[in-house]
Amino acid sequence: MTAGQAVAVFGAYGHTGRFVVAELLNRGLVPILTGRDADKLAALGASHPGLAVRPATVDDAASLDRALAGAAAVINVAGPFASTAAPVIEAALRAGIPYVDVAAELEANADTFARFAERAADAGTVVIPAMAFFGGLGDLLVTAAMGDWTSADEAHVAYALSSWHPTAGTRSAGTVSRQRREGRRVVFSEGRMQYRDDAPPTTKWSFPEPMGVRSVIGEFTMADVVTVPSHLAVPEVRTYMTVEAAKDVVAPETPAPTAVDEAGRSAQTFLVDVVVRSGDEERRATASGQDIYAFSAPLAVEAVQRVLTGRIKTVGVASAGAIFDAPDFLRALTEQTSLSLAPRG
Repeated sequence: MTAGQAVAVFGAYGHTGRFVVAELLNRGLVPILTGRDADKLAALGASHPGLAVRPATVDDAASLDRALAGAAAVINVAGPFASTAAPVIEAALRAGIPYVDVAAELEANADTFARFAERAADAGTVVIPAMAFFGGLGDLLVTAAMGDWTSADEAHVAYALSSWHPTAGTRSAGTVSRQRREGRRVVFSEGRMQYRDDAPPTTKWSFPEPMGVRSVIGEFTMADVVTVPSHLAVPEVRTYMTVEAAKDVVAPETPAPTAVDEAGRSAQTFLVDVVVRSGDEERRATASGQDIYAFSAPLAVEAVQRVLTGRIKTVGVASAGAIFDAPDFLRALTEQTSLSLAPRG
């Protein structure tokens, strides 16, 4: 049981952070509200009387240690993760507690694997990057679709979003990623990251009905190209995004998400269609739901609960598909969120 255990939420006042706080409370866990903006933390704390409010900054290790004191785990929802992931992981290692983040920045996720794999394994603790809509869900779906396969030739993850109104955090993370790769785009091909200067291709993807065939940006590379190859022998991992959503997220005039229900979710819907191929054989899995930012909360909190109750397959730095029973994890989400799953093929 995890009821009553405290979980620190770094960046608790942010758009995704508020969903994480609500999800923790719904599951009987006790959020510790922490982050870099003391005023925003205080305002959030006023709406949740009784919760601990602990300002902390990534350049002050002592403040992070105070923020994590007494916590059973920490969820980092404060981007850009190029700046926050390493300091918060270091604090989690000092505290001896699991770390989970919702980073969609593939460079930050790659850094986490490279920098902390050995130390986390030696400490016998857990560090899970990209435990979010991008990176986590795709990895779980690919892992579930693979089934008893130990390897595949290709994995394809196609995203159909009805719209994509980015948060300020999404815009900031995108800017940091573009700067780190000097404006180039990245693909995972031939078993490694490759950087390219040409424009990504536009192609067609046949989504399940009633969506059907849609135009997508091919090689619209997301965190799945880090999470999937981290534990599966798949030399080609490609991700796709519907053209309309890809235009939304980069347009400066696109507004931030607007709540349409009591939970604070936007009207955005999503469908994720996964295809894995080995030789002439193909396996598929599909998931759909509402609001990619809101959906990251049950992903991250379910992960924390499973770690705290020992329902894991490994320790160290690990992606969702590597550390959890992917089909069981996905089934749990269908019971607790708007996620629906449909096997294909």
